[in-house]
Amino acid sequence: MTRVQPRPEDFLELVERSKRGRLKLYVGFAAGVGKTYRMLEEAHALKKRGVDVVIGFVETHGREETATLVEGLEVIPRRKVEYRGFTVEDMDLDAILARCPAVAIVDELPHTNPPGSKHNKRYQDVLDILAEGINVIGALNIQHLESLKDVVERATGVVIRETIPDTFLKQADQIVNLDLAIEDLVDRLKSGKIYAAEKITTALDNFFRQENLAALRELALREVAESVDRTASVRLSGGDDHKSTAERVMVCIASQSPRGAALLRRGSRLAGRLNTDWFAVYVETPGEAPNRIDSAVQRQLIATISMAKELGAEVVRLQAHDVVMALLDFARTHGVGHIVIGRSERPWWKRFLGRNMIDRLVHQARGFDLHIVSLDDKEPPQ
Repeated sequence: MTRVQPRPEDFLELVERSKRGRLKLYVGFAAGVGKTYRMLEEAHALKKRGVDVVIGFVETHGREETATLVEGLEVIPRRKVEYRGFTVEDMDLDAILARCPAVAIVDELPHTNPPGSKHNKRYQDVLDILAEGINVIGALNIQHLESLKDVVERATGVVIRETIPDTFLKQADQIVNLDLAIEDLVDRLKSGKIYAAEKITTALDNFFRQENLAALRELALREVAESVDRTASVRLSGGDDHKSTAERVMVCIASQSPRGAALLRRGSRLAGRLNTDWFAVYVETPGEAPNRIDSAVQRQLIATISMAKELGAEVVRLQAHDVVMALLDFARTHGVGHIVIGRSERPWWKRFLGRNMIDRLVHQARGFDLHIVSLDDKEPPQ
């Protein structure tokens, strides 16, 4: 099996990484497990040791215990943004960079910034802070991890609107899972320590149902355990970002796949469990040349490619008449062990007409583990 040689830019990435700040993340399975509280406790401990630490952004949500811990710490004033007749307060990235502390505390990393901000998401602001050599302690809940979006929505029935790409989590130097017994969390909610009194009943009937919390808790424990395993592998390999090369994952993406995002999330999860690199590969046939597909399909393909990059894939675009042969040739020459492809749940007669690609992969992909993911491909009416 062909081994991919290290690229010159890999060494440059290691050099640049050494100049960056360190990232520590507190991860929880729901609001109220104590992420912000623990971050603030750590900030006070660092301050006592003489470390220059500031609060870049913390939201107390009216919790008295949390608000008390803010006292005695330097808080970077929030910037004010006028939007549709309202004044919105948000984290001031420029002020944090100008202050240049040793450590910045940044809460609610999946947050969407107001219009006109430098970046769309707060985690992207954190990347800028890290790039300036400032260390960051941040927090997020597990349901906001991009690759878990589909899993969480199926398990809880709650739509996740704000996510963080897996590549961000993988940059963390330390991840701490804040676990809490579900009964204790529910007690905290009922006693008014998480939400205001008028929101408690709604929370208990929706997101804070026992089965939802159990599923999220299991996901958080598993994700952090896998992250710890990956970190341990890096340390055992001498400190470099060593990954398995014999089990690389290849996700086959198409130009017209409404559920391409779900397929990419599945590939990302598989690569994460294997601690390996992964590819998102698109084969452009003569019939799918840019000048032969309409703008809507092109936009969808661009969005799929963009998401693949956010999830940490190396995107590869091939040109060939025979899609299956192109995919298998690439897999054999790039150390791929797992091939992930989607199967649409379409009428039997459409499956019969379009099944050739999957059938050929099943028969010709000897030596590979083939993962055929069932996708609910709901076609719009003609």
